[in-house]
Amino acid sequence: MSTPDHRAVDREIARLLTGAVSAHGTAPSTGRRDLWSAFAQATDDGKRFRPALLTATHRALGGLRGETAVQVAAALELLHTAFVVQDDVIDGDLMRRGVPSLPGRFAQDVQQHGTSAAEARRYGDAAGILAGDLGLLTAFRAIARCDAPAPVVERLLDLFETTVHSSAIGELADVRLQLGPTEQPGALREALAVAEFKTAVYSFQFPLHAGALLADADSETLGVLDEIGGLLGIGFQLVDDLLGMFGDERLTGKSALGDLREGKRTALIAHATTTAQWPQLRPLLGEPDLDAADARRARALLTDSGSRAWTEELARWHLTSAVSSASQHGLPSPLVHALSTVTDEILRTSDLLLPPESTATTDTDAGVTAEATEKATEKASAASRSTADPTSNPASRSKPDPNPSPNPNPNPNPNHDSMAAPSAERTDARTPATTGRPS
Repeated sequence: MSTPDHRAVDREIARLLTGAVSAHGTAPSTGRRDLWSAFAQATDDGKRFRPALLTATHRALGGLRGETAVQVAAALELLHTAFVVQDDVIDGDLMRRGVPSLPGRFAQDVQQHGTSAAEARRYGDAAGILAGDLGLLTAFRAIARCDAPAPVVERLLDLFETTVHSSAIGELADVRLQLGPTEQPGALREALAVAEFKTAVYSFQFPLHAGALLADADSETLGVLDEIGGLLGIGFQLVDDLLGMFGDERLTGKSALGDLREGKRTALIAHATTTAQWPQLRPLLGEPDLDAADARRARALLTDSGSRAWTEELARWHLTSAVSSASQHGLPSPLVHALSTVTDEILRTSDLLLPPESTATTDTDAGVTAEATEKATEKASAASRSTADPTSNPASRSKPDPNPSPNPNPNPNPNHDSMAAPSAERTDARTPATTGRPS
């Protein structure tokens, strides 16, 4: 996001948050301020890449509603924060990126005054649910009051509603996926469907679609952008799954043991169930007391089985296919370039934060040196700064390869073309796009 856009979105977020906390009503002011202050703090750490994608899309399509795009972008960031807060409740996460999450903060506060751990956690979860609800309401209200013509506002509200419904479906499907046997039929398709509904819809399809709506794009362009958003979102989630399993938590802010201890059913794990290493790997997943040595062993098995390489390639295929689709459908070159920048940034982050396969089983747990960690952080920050504006055009950027090598392990066949929604019908261009897969 360009610096002026970033500042404008931050100002709009601050205006929305201030307006909400000072709104007249009968609710006790202390409780309302506590919830809203905590929610406001949760918005501070965002990278604003969703607002950046929205404003870049609007600009690239020749949109003339710059101020309105900033208003909707700010609402999207509040929606993101609301989802994050409630996701922490669902996942039972009291910490986020090394500091207490919103539920964790509230639980910590009352526990310091003598409340039992169980009751403190219940209080924290209640705060997370309620703060998320307040954020959702404020985001909806912001879109309803944005400075767009009434027909455009109505379509934006339809998009918002569909996005919230789809994200709820994806969140519940994610929880349900953890309940069945790891080797259940269709586990890979379900994992990809969760990625599409839980991540792609609001993080990529919403900003692309909303930016295009504000630029008065035609229905064909909107449909293409929904398809592209689905590809980007699934690729992004696959990279995030890899970082959660193999990344250095001091750089990623994600626990290096969380997904293993939870036994999270990601596409990475779904693939691993089909390999010869699975009988050795299976007992290590879902163990709450898993130690560092067993975690190293699990990562080594995931690497030796080819599941890590397979997931990396599947992620790259989705991301580069998004850019290829944009070019093939003749989208304006500034938009194609903006999408290429987003893809490059995701891949660059993966390259910077994922250790090479040869060191993934040692460095992640034994720890890299402080100097190496600092250098990696500096590289990540520099990369982020160099691509902060999705419409910039660094001469050194290499074109992503839209045709990666064939699937290194063709079994299972992730028949993404026939992937169905977990529990909803796709009825219009705003629902998650059905995307392709590598052969």
